[in-house]
Amino acid sequence: MKKASQQTQPTVLAIDIGGTHVKVRCNTSEEVRKVDSGIKMTAAKMVAAVQEMAHDWQFDVVSMGYPGPVLHGKIVCEPRNLGPGWVKFDFAKAFGKPTKIINDAAMQALGDYDSGRMLFLGLGTGLGAALVVDGIVEPLELGHMPYKKGRTFEDYVGVAGLERLGKKRWRKRVLKVVEELSAALEPEYVVLGGGNAVLLKEIPANCRLGANANAFQGGFRMWLDSKVNLGG
Repeated sequence: MKKASQQTQPTVLAIDIGGTHVKVRCNTSEEVRKVDSGIKMTAAKMVAAVQEMAHDWQFDVVSMGYPGPVLHGKIVCEPRNLGPGWVKFDFAKAFGKPTKIINDAAMQALGDYDSGRMLFLGLGTGLGAALVVDGIVEPLELGHMPYKKGRTFEDYVGVAGLERLGKKRWRKRVLKVVEELSAALEPEYVVLGGGNAVLLKEIPANCRLGANANAFQGGFRMWLDSKVNLGG
């Protein structure tokens, strides 16, 4: 009797799209390549830039972390800090590869996830957030929700809050927001990511710092981890 052949896992190209840079990495290499993005970076220009960066890489499938709402794998609104043309763009056709799209905070959350019920908060330009429960990923659009004095959560803990409040008061506000969101969402643990998480002097109880590089791990897990469910 012949043994059943083991199914070969695909090579994944993970794309982390941000308002400053677009970064790419394959799961077969540690090398990260990046290009500047910004308000002139349309969807078509992003694809062209990625194809140029990855011209000498072989990959089978694509994961994209997009800085905005994604529903059922589809981008639902244009990004704030990039160029236009994202909502109806056919990325699978453009790359010529099967492509999965998820919110960028959710992709990083997936990379930082261990088990159980985890809340991810990304302290960057704004506030990225996602909840992962038993492998099911749910992006949370908390950043633009009203918070205090007519301002939103990200007005307090994003870059605008950091600049307005100064580091000392901003740190206190981050701790308060973590406490309030933890009380509301009841996670078993919280991961603090994003570029500004390193500015914290005190890490709240039941929290740990994530690593931005884990966004790529999240992109790989979208294809390679059978226990992961991308939810909505």
